[in-house]
Amino acid sequence: MIPDTIIYIPNFISQEEEQKLIDHVYSAPKPKWTHLSNRRLQNWGGLPHPKGMVAEDIPQWLDLYCDKIGKLDLFEGKKPNHVLVNEYSPGQGIMPHEDGPLFYPTVTTISLGSSTVLDFYTHINQGKAEDKSEPCSENMSKKFEDRHVCSVYLEPRSLVIVKDDMYTKYLHGIKEQTEDMVDDRICNIKQCSDINIDNIKTRQTRISLTIRLVPKVLKTKLFFGKK
Repeated sequence: MIPDTIIYIPNFISQEEEQKLIDHVYSAPKPKWTHLSNRRLQNWGGLPHPKGMVAEDIPQWLDLYCDKIGKLDLFEGKKPNHVLVNEYSPGQGIMPHEDGPLFYPTVTTISLGSSTVLDFYTHINQGKAEDKSEPCSENMSKKFEDRHVCSVYLEPRSLVIVKDDMYTKYLHGIKEQTEDMVDDRICNIKQCSDINIDNIKTRQTRISLTIRLVPKVLKTKLFFGKK
């Protein structure tokens, strides 16, 4: 059974919306991409910082979905103001990590192009987040297996919402593999339309839109110490 603090919504967007979003992502200027060892990403809305984020305009094609998610009233009536776009090629993933205190303790993610499995784990280092930028090696993956809590299968065009305890008390990550085995660790299997137990799902290139709220926003002149 899916935990109360994970909400999974299949077909949150249409196939037409999905394709338009993919087209916009790949039409972004090359300097907008940041290349990491295990994926590449785009940052929209500003750069989160402990002192506060200097807000930047979010393009209309993304702001439309900030509005749509804002209407779900997940952020105490506020509209999300930050979008992280991640591109995962088959075989790529992200180490188990927590998103940290810079964000409101709710994260929403729209999946485009391919399915994947999002895994949740208890903390290994007592509250210390794992490095988000390190590759999820096979040996490191084994390190987490005995801390596994549950997994969520993310279909293309779905929205997953992670909040409260699942956000603050657990790590989440995606294994580096080209296929996902569907087993009884998938807690939302009854909500998915294209999977059954013992299915093997081959990954394609997946784009995720992680839409969040950065509560602390600074004006540029204050951030740089100007009067």
